[in-house]
Amino acid sequence: MIRTATAHWEGDLKEGKGSLTTASNILKQTNYSFKTRFEDGATGTNPEELLAAAHAGCFTMAVAALLTQKKITPKALDTEATLTMEGLSITSIHLSITGLVPGITADDFTAITKDAEKNCLISKVLNITIISDAHLKS
Repeated sequence: MIRTATAHWEGDLKEGKGSLTTASNILKQTNYSFKTRFEDGATGTNPEELLAAAHAGCFTMAVAALLTQKKITPKALDTEATLTMEGLSITSIHLSITGLVPGITADDFTAITKDAEKNCLISKVLNITIISDAHLKS
């Protein structure tokens, strides 16, 4: 399986602008720039936001897969990924998942999320600190 995306850029770093497009066209000439990357309030995306979204999605699907293996069907799983940058380095991602999952204890849910934290595909390729916490709703 191969996945592709393209980036286009015009201008210098600080005043220039670019666009991102994915093969699926879910992102189609989506704006990104220095301002959307390093300043609050600018409209558009940035590589770090996209990485956080990818990690949240991958982790959540990994939790769903592990629950499915145990023949447990979640009603809802919601994850927020918080990516931290220090200077020009990504230093960590914190994954916070809330699940509405009948038939499981909070301890079992936490154990499953810790497994997904270490083993989802995005976690495996990142060389940074990854932590998670789990909240089970009843």
